[in-house]
Amino acid sequence: MDRTEPRLITSVERGVATVVISNPAKRNAMTTAMWRSLPELLEGLAADPEVRVLVLTGAGDTFCAGADISTLRENAGTAQGLAVEAEEALAAFPRPTLAAVRGYCVGGGGQLAAACDLRFAEEGASFGVTPAKLGIVYAASSTRRLVALVGPGTAKHLLFSGELIDTERALRTGLVDEVLPLGGLDKRVEEYVRVLASRSQLTQASAKEFAAGRTDRDAHWAAEARDSTDTAEGVAAFLERRAPRFTYTTAPTR
Repeated sequence: MDRTEPRLITSVERGVATVVISNPAKRNAMTTAMWRSLPELLEGLAADPEVRVLVLTGAGDTFCAGADISTLRENAGTAQGLAVEAEEALAAFPRPTLAAVRGYCVGGGGQLAAACDLRFAEEGASFGVTPAKLGIVYAASSTRRLVALVGPGTAKHLLFSGELIDTERALRTGLVDEVLPLGGLDKRVEEYVRVLASRSQLTQASAKEFAAGRTDRDAHWAAEARDSTDTAEGVAAFLERRAPRFTYTTAPTR
């Protein structure tokens, strides 16, 4: 396969799935085919019991510069709809997700990063939400997600102006969770996702749903906790001063 061809590159290693956005000719802009393929790709990873964490990143020195603008000339509504579907599929992924950001994280790239549970960025990264530059109505679901992350004031600033913000402001407003020095992102992400992969999926999955505002799954998770051995294993491991061996596996939610 031509390495310059726009594509999503997937790998799974030691419980961590990594999805790399690769379109080097256009700063990793997402094409229609890439938007369309992401939900199916995520569905396959969610069905893999070996996957405990998902990392989304970009090839080279850029996360994602947004949607490929040429696709908007063909049919802006269709392109935007595919982007929202991909964003929602990422937000619904049943295990922890982390966006590892360097360089530009703009437009559709910002949508994808916002849909992840966590965002770590390298110094020098730039963030922007740019529909006002194109005369596009930003989707209601995407707008609500942005507001939940950064608050209405910063969300309006980003949406009204389309201006880029740096990592300092992104960290201050809650758009990113950690900022790493140049050259330090990969090591920190690797260390952190190993921690996540070692923790209880029972805890993580229930917390993820509750944090997202679901109010109809309390009985479900109470039953899952009763039927799981994770609590007993966690307590035993603590008392025995050893690493726990959690066995609960999260199924894709409906």
